[in-house]
Amino acid sequence: MKTNTLIKMLAVAALPFATMAQTPKPATAPLIASKDAAVVGTEYGKVRGYIHNGIFTFKGIPYAKAKRFMAPSKPDSWTGVRSSMSYGPVCPLIDPTTSVSDESEFVFHHDWGYPNEDCMRLNIWSKGVNDGKKRPVMVWLHGGGHTAGSSQELPSYDGENISKKGDVVLVSINHRLNILGFMDLSAYGDKYKASPNNSVHDMIAALKWVKANIASFGGDPDNVTIFGQSGGGGKVNTLLNTPSAKGLFSKAIIQSGGLGLQFNDQATTRKISALVLEELNLKPEQVDSLQSIPFEKLVAAGKKAVQTAQAQLAKEGKPMGPFGWSWAPVLDGDLLPYQPVSAEAKAISANVPLLIGSTKNEFAPFFGMGAGPVNSMDDVKNALKKQYGEKADAYIAAVKKAYPETQKPEDYLNVDDMFRRSAIKMADLKAASPAPVYMYLFAWQSPVVDGKYKSLHCMEIPFVFDNIARCEEMTGGGKEAYVLAEKMSQSWINFARTGNPGHKGLPIWQKYTPQNGAAMIFDNQCVEKAHHDKDILAIAPDRAL
Repeated sequence: MKTNTLIKMLAVAALPFATMAQTPKPATAPLIASKDAAVVGTEYGKVRGYIHNGIFTFKGIPYAKAKRFMAPSKPDSWTGVRSSMSYGPVCPLIDPTTSVSDESEFVFHHDWGYPNEDCMRLNIWSKGVNDGKKRPVMVWLHGGGHTAGSSQELPSYDGENISKKGDVVLVSINHRLNILGFMDLSAYGDKYKASPNNSVHDMIAALKWVKANIASFGGDPDNVTIFGQSGGGGKVNTLLNTPSAKGLFSKAIIQSGGLGLQFNDQATTRKISALVLEELNLKPEQVDSLQSIPFEKLVAAGKKAVQTAQAQLAKEGKPMGPFGWSWAPVLDGDLLPYQPVSAEAKAISANVPLLIGSTKNEFAPFFGMGAGPVNSMDDVKNALKKQYGEKADAYIAAVKKAYPETQKPEDYLNVDDMFRRSAIKMADLKAASPAPVYMYLFAWQSPVVDGKYKSLHCMEIPFVFDNIARCEEMTGGGKEAYVLAEKMSQSWINFARTGNPGHKGLPIWQKYTPQNGAAMIFDNQCVEKAHHDKDILAIAPDRAL
């Protein structure tokens, strides 16, 4: 037999074995989506989800309904079984995304969803349903300020892994935002009484739905933790200061949650609403016409009204906050009767344990200090002299003291102090309460894109949700990321279960007080430090949100 013929025969004979070797094996059990696989009853009818990796998943369940600018009410009931396997609509945005930066979009990997004003939907992940067990419930409030975002916007929001790891029930929600959630029409009749804070009313409606229905999904309605990042953290802080939300949750976590120290003044919000009517050529008695005006036209009028109000207030010498003015919670004397810094507000959630923190860099990798290219310490000193004058050298020393691992010149210019200071202020307010407060700082540096994004705003979320594999574009998916996610997600799970984020994989984690300044630094080596960055904060101006 010729050699070439033998080689061909052996190759053909090997094909079945090669095919067998290349056939991928399922990682775990296959996905189950059938008419009887994941059916749960609610107050309003039965819902059907699916099972993936042993986790029951339900998406797009309606928890409320509402007409534009009106308070939410209970959702319509239905007969039969409602299919609930894909995300529901998201709140329309006042500035919809029409273009992105290729590199940053690679890192964040957004899912914008589809918009509809009927957006009051929630999603649930649970290890068991209809089983009588009482698992801790974690309700996630998405970021995007109070104007944008959704429960599906980032891949890190997926609740399957944290639910599986910690045997918790993860709930995430969509709700009204921006002009739809905060246009203050309270001066035009009782039916618009809720309008200044409809977004907050929606969140309360979602928590009431959880209270009434989550037991069927394997959750404990008396052990609910609310948590959120960025604007979601601000929402958590708002709910902590909302009398009618008391009793709907027992613990709270605020991640990089600025926008939480002050509610909008109602005199301003009513002024803006009156200007919106003027822009649309509507008289006060025609306020109901706002119900049917196209959203795009309403948004355009809202933007012009805000600009006019800003100009008028500037002439009067009245500030409109660190970022001007934005649609956000309103001190309406009804739903929100107190500013968050008041004693009355602190008393509302005095018995609710709090976990709070931020990331080392937040938005600083994008903005730095306006230094332009930084290639040497001379570049650093020149940038810092413009910012801090004769304190430039002291600032460099303060960064090195707080973060001894600092080596690259650029790393002296991108340490966040704004979100960090806000977190400290909120922790200080909470520390006077009977319930404990724990602080953290996420300092881990992502290697993606040559380390450009560091511990950027949102970087900690994949670690909290144990979603490193889903977020490799942001985390790199390396071994160190998985190790830290194991520790960090366990802290969030423990806190939801007991009110204490400590566990055997971490050093001792003390309760925070203004005196001890204790914070857990999450990095490749997790350590607890005391007032580690006080010298930075002493030099940097107070830019707390």
